[in-house]
Amino acid sequence: MFANIQIGAIWLSPILDPHHPQAGRTHNLRAFVTQAIRQIVDKGLALGPELEMLASLYSLKRDDLEKALHTHIPQHNGIQPHFVSAGQTSTELGLHLPSGKITVVGPENDIDYYYLGDETATRLQGLQGFAQEIAAQASVKKAPQPKNISIRDFEVLQSRMLSDAFAFANLSSEVENNCSVVLLLEWHGRRLLFVGDAEWDEKFKEGKHNAAWNVMWNKRKALLNAPVDFLKIGHHGSVNATPWLGDEPATHEVNQILNAILPLPTPGRQPKALAVVSTQRGRYDVIPDTNLLVELGKRVKTQRIYKGKLEIAGVILAELPHYADKEQANLNKKQPLRTDFEKLLDTDTLDNDYVDIQIKPG
Repeated sequence: MFANIQIGAIWLSPILDPHHPQAGRTHNLRAFVTQAIRQIVDKGLALGPELEMLASLYSLKRDDLEKALHTHIPQHNGIQPHFVSAGQTSTELGLHLPSGKITVVGPENDIDYYYLGDETATRLQGLQGFAQEIAAQASVKKAPQPKNISIRDFEVLQSRMLSDAFAFANLSSEVENNCSVVLLLEWHGRRLLFVGDAEWDEKFKEGKHNAAWNVMWNKRKALLNAPVDFLKIGHHGSVNATPWLGDEPATHEVNQILNAILPLPTPGRQPKALAVVSTQRGRYDVIPDTNLLVELGKRVKTQRIYKGKLEIAGVILAELPHYADKEQANLNKKQPLRTDFEKLLDTDTLDNDYVDIQIKPG
């Protein structure tokens, strides 16, 4: 697919820099989780679907992916990767765009402070002893029962291993999502926002475990406090990746963010912004979240009602993969263009996972 495309620049989140001085505790957390999860997988313990997916994030394949970003792709294209953080621009990073500029909106450089938070320091202090406890049992696979520990205590230990390891894995995963590189492209009077997997929380908390959208709103509001012309909807349409609290007033911090970048059109007017979501139907029924997509459908011009159209492609609702019943209530409401349904409708190019969006100069 990319055989004829030359990559001119690679911008990586500072969380991927193993020597980043302001991510030491974050890296310690990741190292602990990787060790614990891989040892749990080696033990052959039965995991539920959600835990299996979380465990897959720390598989050996992840090492290969990071090596490709750090080494293989840069060498193949004759470039050096850059670790970027909020406030940097394309010009500062040596990328000169005609009639345009890219600004990094997130993450902030101090990862430990903004995204992990000071309150986790005490929790992380006990990781080393717990990791040793896991390692001591690492040779035990699917029983036999160790002779120096009772059956009950062994079951408690395994339960603790699972709950603690996956709790920290969930925290580590959140920090990684919140360290997504968020880019604002300004071009010929247009504003295009690409947000990766950045998450939101109910409010920003100084020195605590924060979500990316809240940090950006509090530290980079000047960049976000204006409508965008295009939004690449975050994290496959996940409910936690686009700031919106439908039950809260417009003055709530979360709703302030969405109303700034994608304001609701005035009565009688059509929305002007464009948006697309690269949807991924998997084990999580909140990815994509159709209630969120319906809300976004009120705010963007690139919208579609999918009810009825899916049958045109010879596909009935019951044949949709994963949680088809959950989608039914919102198929008759406007949603942004989404790659899973668009692929089903495009019978001529069913191998195409992309939706083309044309943006004209302002």
